Amino acid sequence: MTAPPTTPAARSATRAERALEIVRVLSSEPRPAGGVAEARARDYCAGRLRAAGFEVREEPFEYSAFPGRWGTTIGGLTALGLIAAAGIAGRPGNAAGALGILTLGALALGAAAGWIARRGVLTYPAQRRRGVNLVATRRGRADAEPAVWLMAHLDSKSQPVPILVRAAGITILGVVWITAIAVAVAQLVVGGAAAGVWIGLTWLAIVGALPVIATTVGSRSPGALDNATGVATVLVAAEEARDSGLAVCLTSAEELGLAGARAWVREAARRPPFVAINCDSVDDGGTTTCMYSGRRPDALVTSIRSAASRAGSAIRAHRLLPGVLTDGVALADARWSVVTLSRGGVRTLARIHTPLDRASELTGTGMDEVARVIIELLATRA
Repeated sequence: MTAPPTTPAARSATRAERALEIVRVLSSEPRPAGGVAEARARDYCAGRLRAAGFEVREEPFEYSAFPGRWGTTIGGLTALGLIAAAGIAGRPGNAAGALGILTLGALALGAAAGWIARRGVLTYPAQRRRGVNLVATRRGRADAEPAVWLMAHLDSKSQPVPILVRAAGITILGVVWITAIAVAVAQLVVGGAAAGVWIGLTWLAIVGALPVIATTVGSRSPGALDNATGVATVLVAAEEARDSGLAVCLTSAEELGLAGARAWVREAARRPPFVAINCDSVDDGGTTTCMYSGRRPDALVTSIRSAASRAGSAIRAHRLLPGVLTDGVALADARWSVVTLSRGGVRTLARIHTPLDRASELTGTGMDEVARVIIELLATRA
């Protein structure tokens, strides 16, 4: 029998190799939510978790694929239409009309987006689908409440627009909207025509809206980075961790409106909120990042930063970028203490959701680093 590696460097190399092997298996084919390829990936992960001492179960759920497939496109079209309508009203001097369109439109758009994101993805009657989440708890602790959940999503998707461009488009639309409100208010207070400004804002809105409108869903990406790396990081951390209060949830349909996480946390609503660490898109280069939404989970962020320091890793913490969603958002909406650990840079964002998202672009060093941080964090909680 070969002796296990004893030095930190040897353990890291072995961990990176194991993680990369998982990524190669999972990203050998695209894994659209609910498909046969995703089911094969789920079976593979279930086998590894059982071998690591977990009891594994599948939790099916139903959802609507419509919000995830078309919500961003419809949102971009609606935002562009409202800004254009405000410009039409504002150009001849109807500042009150422009301000009303922008204000009421923002309220309506925000309310609709909030309902679709939190409830519509599970209840909307169009394009009903069935998904399966994989849940694993330590043997002998099936009835005990886990202290920490490790999460990642199994499904993949492709889009004609890189995520970085989509985020930039959403940011441009937001800036244009705020600027348009300020222009309308200035017209009301000072008076005078601002036809040229409104025309300029409308053209900027078109530039921002185009990548948002083009955000359709396909299945041409192998999904190595997004999110075979997140799953691999969770698996290697779970295989090494000694925390008996650890549990794992691998979700489906994250790429379709966070449907799996929404369904899972709804079923878990009878439990008080716990700590969750979500892993999504762990590249080799760039900076390891601790991301969150909603109220900042100060205690968890501090614990992760301390664990990273002990593991010899640098980590930064900030809110999710505009237009970027992870399963952690669904848990944060349910008042869980949750962060998403990721690693990468501009090149990472350029590969995600494209056919270039392949295992051959990875070495596993990033997954090793993030897994070490998780293992160190769990060791201090044990």
